[in-house]
Order: sequence, then C-alpha cells, then structure tokens
Amino acid sequence: MTTTGEEHTAAHAGPWWWDRWRSAVFDAGLALVSAAECGAEGVPFARDAGLPLAAGVVFGVLAGSVLLIRRKWPIAVVLVAIAVTPAEMGFLMGAVGLYTLAAAELPRRIIGVLAGMSLVGTLIVTFVRVRQEMASGDLTLGDWFVPFAALATSLGLTAPPVLLGMYFGARRRLMESLRERADSLERELQLLAERAEERAEWARNEERTRIAREMHDVVAHRVSLMVVHSAALQAVARKDPEKAVRNAALVGDMGRQALTELREMLGVLRRSGDDGGATRVPPARDRSQVPLAAVGAAAAAAAYRADPDAPAPAGGDGGPCLSELDELVGQSAAAGMVVDLSVEGELRGYAARIEQTAYRVVQEALTNVHKHAAGAKTHVRLAHRGAEIAMQVENEPPPEPASVTAARLPSGGNGLLGMRERVLALGGVFVSGPTDAGGFRVSAVIPAA
Repeated sequence: MTTTGEEHTAAHAGPWWWDRWRSAVFDAGLALVSAAECGAEGVPFARDAGLPLAAGVVFGVLAGSVLLIRRKWPIAVVLVAIAVTPAEMGFLMGAVGLYTLAAAELPRRIIGVLAGMSLVGTLIVTFVRVRQEMASGDLTLGDWFVPFAALATSLGLTAPPVLLGMYFGARRRLMESLRERADSLERELQLLAERAEERAEWARNEERTRIAREMHDVVAHRVSLMVVHSAALQAVARKDPEKAVRNAALVGDMGRQALTELREMLGVLRRSGDDGGATRVPPARDRSQVPLAAVGAAAAAAAYRADPDAPAPAGGDGGPCLSELDELVGQSAAAGMVVDLSVEGELRGYAARIEQTAYRVVQEALTNVHKHAAGAKTHVRLAHRGAEIAMQVENEPPPEPASVTAARLPSGGNGLLGMRERVLALGGVFVSGPTDAGGFRVSAVIPAA
C-alpha cells in the first residue's frame, strides 16, 4: 500500500510558492549567481551605452535577480532574459528560464513561441556582434563564419535547456500520474476490502439464521409432541395404565430422536474436515475456525432425518419428502390431534429443496397447532399443480379455551418467520393469519421449478 499522493500534498512546507525549503535555497543561490553575472556584464554594457558604471551594475543585478521567481512565473523570467539579450547579459538566466518554462505545465504553443523568440534574439545579437568583430579586424575568417557562429550559438543556448526541461517535465508528470494511480488503486482496494467484509458479515448472519431455523425445525416439533404426550400421560396415568405406557414409550422415542439429532448438529463443532468423520476436540486456535456452513450443513442433515437409525444424508441432499407427510400427520394424530390429510393432483418428483420446504411448512404449522390450539381439529391440504405446489394447514377453534395452555408449551415467535423465509427463498408466496371462525390458517405456494 502507498499514500504517496497524500504525502505529496502534505509535503508543501516551504515559504511562499516553494514546496520545500531546499528548493527555495536552491533558487536563491541561482538568483545570486545570476545577479553577480549580470552585474559583471553590466559594466561593459554601461561603457558601450555611455551610462554610469553603477547604473549598469544595478541594472544587471536587478535583471539577474528575476531568476528567483522562476518556479512561480517562468514566462516573466524568459521575457526578461529576451529583453536583456541585446545587452549581452543574462546567459545563465536565459538557460535556466527556458529549462523551467519547458518543464512547467504550460501549453506547448506558449513554450514554442517564447523559445523561438529567445532563439531569434540570440541569433540576431550574435550575428551583429560577430560581424562587428570581423569588421574591426579581430576575426579574419571568411564571411561564412558569421551566420554559422550566430546559428550555432543561438541553438547552443536555446535547444539544450528546452529539451532538458521537456524531458524532466514529462518525467515529473509521469511520476505524479503513477502516484495518482497508486492512490486510486489503494482506495479501490480499501473499498473492495470493506465490501468483502460486509459480504462476509452478511454471509455469517445468513448462516446463523439458517442454523437457527434448522435447529428450530428439529427441536420444536419433536419436543412439542413430547410435551403433549407427557401431558396426556399425566392425565391417564391412573385411569388407563396401558395408554399411559404407550404414551411413555412415545415420549421416550421422541426424546431419543431429538437427542440424536441435536448430537449430530453439535458434534460438527468437534469434527475434523478430513478425519473420515472421527470426533476429536480441536486445539483452542482451531475452534474459532469451524465454518458456519459446516454447522449449517450438519443442522440441515440432522433436521432432515426422520429415522434416528438411518444414515445421515450426504451433502445435504437427503431429507424429508412429501411422501412422508402421512407419517408426520400420524405422529400428530397419535398425540391426540384430530387431523385429516387431503392431497389433490398426481404426486410427482420435485427438487429436494422444494420437497423439504413443503414438508417443513406443514410440520411447523402442525407444531403451532399443538402449541396454541391443543385439541382443535386440523385440516392439511396439499395440491400438485402444473407449475407449482400449494399447501394449507388450517385449524378450527380449540374446543376448550383452557386446553390451549394446559401443556404450557413455550413459543419463541420464530416458527412463522422461518416458514416465510423458506418459502420466499424459493420465490414462493406465504400467507398466514386467523380465520373468521376463530382458527388459524397457514398457506404457501412454491414454484415447482
């Protein structure tokens, strides 16, 4: 990771327009050298122009000091350098000014125009100076030397600073672009990490909800039947010993089945993923790494087992099916419920998840009848349609209001919510509510595909 862009922004700690004190000191040094050069060159300029020497020196020092503002106003520096070219001073100022101008983020046409003006000015001044020297006899070369010297001098003083400035300017802009891309990539990675964490948290919450729903389906139905049978056992223990024995046997069977299923769900927390199903206690550092999906799979496998002696379904594909509704209704009838089952349409094969959902809806609805309307007559209807499967569980009002709480069955309020979640997850429709006659109705329609 990098925060180069932020560090680059925060690095502006120099005076005025300088980013760093080092840059300010460097520019001040260049301006001092340029002022000294121009001041020295102002002496012959004052003699040739007939001005006092002090005026020429002051003029040169002031012109050379302009280099101090080269980073802020490079155009002004180049214009001053062009202006003092006829006085044959400011060579350092001209070269540094052209370099700064070419490296700055200015339109290329401005850079080209100013570089051309500097080239032409240097060319003219050099041409005139060399011709004067040849006319005075200081130089005895041919006439060809005048344009050659003027052109070579002007190109030598203009082209190298401009080319170097363009190169280093492009390099600086490239580095800034890379820093911006690095910052943008860092921000994107942070967003991706935050979204991944949100998705992981959402997945954990969904898996916890699924585990809770599966455990509710496993425990609620069997334990509710156990409570109903135990209440009946208490009522008939002295009057009908044979019936009490049968109820006690049913309670024992229900308890053993519930314990077996709970053991399977909780045992996955101590089960290794590659030990062939052997149970062991993992080290402390591994206990927090047991995936919730494994717990959910074990919960679903335990919930879908109708026979405690049957092998666990592999991969979560096994489970209750619609053909076992007769057995489910029979268990409720054995607990004293008056219930009838009617099936419309021809029974055909559905996806395992669809059959499991339909079975769980009927199972939970019957459990709610045991809890809230004990003794009420219940109607279970199942309809096989072309593109969907529909189910309805409706109970009449309980014959004796006191019997509703006789077994004292607790309710957590999650049964209807779990049924709704199951049905909506398959794209179905779920409706529940009281009937006009005082009973309760649960209806669900699930797409067949």
